[in-house]
Amino acid sequence: MQNGEHVRSDNGHSFSHPGLILPTQSVQNQIHELAKTLPPPRKQNTACDACRSRKVKCNRIPGEDKRQHCLSKNYPCTHYVQQATSEKKRSAAARRPRNISTSSSSSPIAEHNTPPWLKAALGPWSSGRLQSYGGINMQSTTPTLLHHLFAAPESDSTFMFKSRSPGYATWGDMASKLEDEAFRAEFALDLVEVYFQIVHTRLPLLNPLQFRARLNLQATQQRPVIAKQDEPLHPALIATVLAWGAKFSEHPLLVADRARNGGQSLLAKALIHRTRELAESLKVHRIPNPNHVVISLLIEPLQCQDPRHDNGFHGFWLTSGIRNLLGLQINHKSVMADIKDPEARGTMIFAWWMACLSDAFSSFYYRRKPMLDDDDYDIDFYTADQNTQETTDPTAPSPREQLEFLGYYRAAHALARISRTIARQLWKPSTDQDGIPIDSVLSYISDLSKWRDAHLSKVGVPPNLEANWDFVSAVSACASDAQYHVTWVALFFAMDEFGIRDDAFTPSNINQVETAKRKVMEEALQASLRIAALAGVLTSNGYLKLDPAVMHVSCINAGNLLARLGRPEVFQCIKALEQYSYAYEETKEHAREITHEYEVALQKGPNNFQEMASAIIPPSRAFHAVTMSIDALTNGNGKHHGNTYMSI
Repeated sequence: MQNGEHVRSDNGHSFSHPGLILPTQSVQNQIHELAKTLPPPRKQNTACDACRSRKVKCNRIPGEDKRQHCLSKNYPCTHYVQQATSEKKRSAAARRPRNISTSSSSSPIAEHNTPPWLKAALGPWSSGRLQSYGGINMQSTTPTLLHHLFAAPESDSTFMFKSRSPGYATWGDMASKLEDEAFRAEFALDLVEVYFQIVHTRLPLLNPLQFRARLNLQATQQRPVIAKQDEPLHPALIATVLAWGAKFSEHPLLVADRARNGGQSLLAKALIHRTRELAESLKVHRIPNPNHVVISLLIEPLQCQDPRHDNGFHGFWLTSGIRNLLGLQINHKSVMADIKDPEARGTMIFAWWMACLSDAFSSFYYRRKPMLDDDDYDIDFYTADQNTQETTDPTAPSPREQLEFLGYYRAAHALARISRTIARQLWKPSTDQDGIPIDSVLSYISDLSKWRDAHLSKVGVPPNLEANWDFVSAVSACASDAQYHVTWVALFFAMDEFGIRDDAFTPSNINQVETAKRKVMEEALQASLRIAALAGVLTSNGYLKLDPAVMHVSCINAGNLLARLGRPEVFQCIKALEQYSYAYEETKEHAREITHEYEVALQKGPNNFQEMASAIIPPSRAFHAVTMSIDALTNGNGKHHGNTYMSI
C-alpha cells in the first residue's frame, strides 16, 4: 500500500493488497464520532394552557409573566399541563435505578481502585474475591491476558501456563514465537490495528483513541504501567478485538497458519473460542453493564454465521446484548437523557440501534421471534438539525456527513420494522399450519415498495460511482442496497415454504393470490440479479475477504434463488462466498451447495420450489430477462428493471 499513514511500516504489518485503501487513524476516530453523534435535544414545550389547547404558538413577552395571547385576550396564563408533565418525568426518573455513570469524565475508579463494572461483575456473593478463568480475572494485566490467549492449542482445556512449544506446530512454523512476551505484544498491537481498519468501519462501538491509550501495551521488554486515573480495559473486550483482528490479519504468522491448514487459521478459531469462554466466565452475558453490551454485540458477528453449526449463529450473544441494554434501561428516553458523559451516552445509543436493527433482520433471516417490539423503546431515532453550523474542529464529521449517516439509520430502521413484522408472522404456529395470510402478503409488498421509493436512492449504490471508490464507501453503499433487495428474496422463500392462506375461495381471490406470487417472484429475481452484481463489484476489488458478516446473507439468499432458476449470474454469488471464506469458513460450504443446485437446475430446469412453483418464470421467458452486469453498475448506465428499483 502506498498510503503510509494508513498502516504501520514494520514488516509484520497485516496488509499488502495492492490498491486497497483503508481508513487512517484520523478517519477511524471520525467514524466513531459520527456513530455516536446524538441529535440536538428537543426544545421543551413550555406553552401555556390556553395556547396549548388552541394549538397556536405561545410567544413570551420580555418582562411579562403572561404570554402574548393571554394578555391580548385577558386570559389567565396558567401552566398546569407543563407542570404535570414535568412532575411525571421526574417521578419516573426517580423510580429507575441509574446503572451508568453520569459523570462528565471517564468512568471513575471506585474505592480500592476497583472500577464500577468490576464490582458488578464480581457480584454480591464474591465478598471481594475475584472470579477467574484459567488464571485470568478482572484485574489481570494485558501481558498476562495475552499469555493466556496465545497459549498453545494443547492448553485449551485448562489454559495452564506450562511449556508450550510442542503444541505450536499446529499453528504454523512461526507460532512458536508467541512464547516471547515482546513478540506477543507486537502481534497483539498488529491485530488491534487490523480491527480498527476493518471492523471498526462497520461496527464503530469503540473509541479508537481511548482504546489504544487504555490498552497501554508496548512491543518492548518493558512492562507498561497503567495510570491510576485510567480505567483498565475489560479482559473480554481486549480478547474480542484481538479475535476480530486475527480473522482478517495478514500477519506472517497467520499467513503461515493458513498455509498449513488449508487456507483457514486455527489460531484465529482458537481466539474466537477462548474469547467466548472468557466472556462467559466473566458473566458478560448475565450482568447489565456498558462494557458487557459492547462485548456481546461484537462477539455475535465474530462467530460462524451458519445456524446449522453447533458454534454458528443462534442469537445468544445478540440476545445477551439486548438483555443488558434493557437491564440498563437504555430503551427509556429519560435514562438516556440522564447520562451526562457524551461518550458513554453516544456509545450506548449507537449500541441500542445496532442491537435493534440486528434483532429485526436476523429474526427474519433465521425465522425466530424478535426480542423487541416497536413499543419497547421511546428514545428518538437519529435525527439531525440541517441548520447545524459548521464545526471548527477539522477532525470532526461535517454536518453533511452527519446527515448522510443519520439518513442511513432512519432508512435502516424503517426497513427493520418491516422485517420485524414479517418475522413475527412467520414465527406464529398458525403460519406454519395454514400459510401466510394474503392480506399480510399484500401489506409486505406495499411496505417494501414504499420503502424503495422513499429511501433506496438515498442510501443505495449511487448512479455515478467513482473509479477510486474506497473500501468504506463501497461496502457501506453495497450493504445498505443489498439489505433492501434481500428482503424480497427472503420473502419469496418464506412464501415458498409456508404458502399463502386465503379464506375466501373465490375466483377473484385465487387470482389475487397468484398475482401476489408473481409480483414477489419478479421482485425477488431482479433483487437477486442486483445482489449478484453488487457482489461482483466487491469481489473484484477483494473487499469481501474483509467484510465482517455484512453481505453474506444477501449473497447466500440471492445465490440460492439464482441457482434454482439455473441463472448463470449465480457464479458472481459463488465467487463472492468463496472470497468470504477467507474469514468465514462456512461460506465455502454454502458456495458448494449453491453450485450443486445450479448444476441440477441445468439438467432438470428450475427445481426445488414448492408453494411458489406456479409463479416461476419458464426458462424460455427467463432467458430474455434483463441481466445486470458489473459494468452496468460501475459505469452509471444501469437499467431500470420494471418497478423493482429506480435507475441506478
